[in-house]
Amino acid sequence: MKPDTRTNVTRRLSRIEGQVRGVAKMVNEDRYCVDIVRQVQAIKAALTSLETVMLDDHLENCVESALKGNSLKARREKVEELVAVLGGRRK
Repeated sequence: MKPDTRTNVTRRLSRIEGQVRGVAKMVNEDRYCVDIVRQVQAIKAALTSLETVMLDDHLENCVESALKGNSLKARREKVEELVAVLGGRRK
């Protein structure tokens, strides 16, 4: 992982962690359900954004390196990993 990506991911994870703690507090305070659902939706959106950042970094580094390399096995492994992750299948 590139250093700038690591910093970005760490920052995003800290924000998401704070959001999750905030939702737990809202639940404990018996806050209005729709307000809690909106916060959960915000967390889901933040996780989706984080996933995109991680996948972009993986494509730019790991996958690109394997595709440029001479190892057919490494190329196949990276493609199979992506298909599994993006398609939801387990490897």
